[in-house]
Amino acid sequence: MALFWVVGGEYTDTHFHETVGGSEEWIGPFDDYQAAKAEWAKHVWNTVDDCHTRYRIERIDPESPPICTD
Repeated sequence: MALFWVVGGEYTDTHFHETVGGSEEWIGPFDDYQAAKAEWAKHVWNTVDDCHTRYRIERIDPESPPICTD
């Protein structure tokens, strides 16, 4: 069963590669996309005026882990 996480925070610039403090915030898990989206909406609306803050929804399925191509 897939789980959903809200991931993000404040980044050092608008390229969104490195966070202030060095690690992204992971909020969850949520059992369904709609619950994750409701939490995501809270965070994005609280930071709507901060161009260095970004949140996204990540879907992670423990039964089907990603394939590493390295």
